[in-house]
Amino acid sequence: MTTTSAPQLAAQLGKLNAAQNAYASQFVSELLAAASEHGASDVHLHPSAAGLEIRWRIDGVLQPVGTFPPGEAADVVSRLKVLAGLLTYRTDVPQEGRLGEGKGQETGVRSQEKLVEMRVSTFPTLYGERAVVRIFAAEGRYLYPDELGLPEDVHGGLLRKLEETSGAFLITGSAGSGKTTTAYAAVRHLARKVAGSKCLVSLEDPIEVAIPGVAQSQVNVAAGFDLAAGVRSLMRQDPEVILVGEIRDRPAAETAFQAALTGHLVLTTFHASNCTSALSRLADMGIEPYLLRSGIRGILSQRLVRRLCRCSQPIERDEQKLGLPVASGRVAGKCDVCANTGYSGRLLLAELLPPLEGDLAAAVLARRDSQFLFSTAVDAGLIPLSTRACEAVEAGQTDPAEIRRVLGFEAD
Repeated sequence: MTTTSAPQLAAQLGKLNAAQNAYASQFVSELLAAASEHGASDVHLHPSAAGLEIRWRIDGVLQPVGTFPPGEAADVVSRLKVLAGLLTYRTDVPQEGRLGEGKGQETGVRSQEKLVEMRVSTFPTLYGERAVVRIFAAEGRYLYPDELGLPEDVHGGLLRKLEETSGAFLITGSAGSGKTTTAYAAVRHLARKVAGSKCLVSLEDPIEVAIPGVAQSQVNVAAGFDLAAGVRSLMRQDPEVILVGEIRDRPAAETAFQAALTGHLVLTTFHASNCTSALSRLADMGIEPYLLRSGIRGILSQRLVRRLCRCSQPIERDEQKLGLPVASGRVAGKCDVCANTGYSGRLLLAELLPPLEGDLAAAVLARRDSQFLFSTAVDAGLIPLSTRACEAVEAGQTDPAEIRRVLGFEAD
């Protein structure tokens, strides 16, 4: 689909009549609508001496849109705060909110007649308040696991893990790798399959999308309602499946594993570079090896890489492979369809940890390091992210430069 480029959008926004009283409102409305139409995941409004610099993130990469004149910059951020129900007179502390929340109005904006929800985060800086708008996927996108584009073996393994009645299933990856999207798809799959015959609950920070059939709650750290306390209370709500927002500390991890070992299927997200490093990180956080061995039902690690546009070109020289062990491939080109970026859309790379048994279980119980766990897991059948990446390059789906950008030297 051909869309307006960022420079063209900047020119259009610059033509808005500054004399109008609703200038900031009109600017915010058009900016957010355009960002949603372009498929941006985040919009950054960064105050500087030159004005309010605006960028948006498309396919994981920030792209400049333009600079808003310094005189009205504060009005734009204030307008966002009003829409999110934040305190406009507090510019000295960070704030977070959801667009339209608590005002009796529709949350988010509409893109192609579908509701798109957004979250606003503000932060005080030298030249004024910086704001970031997170744009969630529109209704009807990535609802279920078979829409995520997972490798066939990983997709089948995920569905088998969701058949379990207890244990913890971890979805890991770096920031922006789609962990929450995968977790929501898994929970929707369960909600559709059980059709009300099981109790599904969640504790999130924050709730990103409402899921029919799931009792969703949001933590409130200021009130003492954190993940650990919330999960302990949820266990008394007679649930069978618990979705826990990202585990960040030992108390939350311990409580999640306690739930997993007492007859609950716990789905959660976790920051780790791959499946085996997730095991090492949990051990470093103080989770006992026997809890990892008994409590973990599966770990899925994933990354998002940009797909090559149709303007891609074959690799002509070995040095262009950037050292990846590939026999052939393609590199990004330039055309109007991809706005001269060389990429269009994204591809999901994923790995699924083999069952924790045999040598792999013994390595976990012996507290072996991440590298030893990795080699043991590969021997047990793990197809690592690096292998998936090289396969994608040889298939012409992405290029070595994109793999290096996302995986760094993990690709080796």
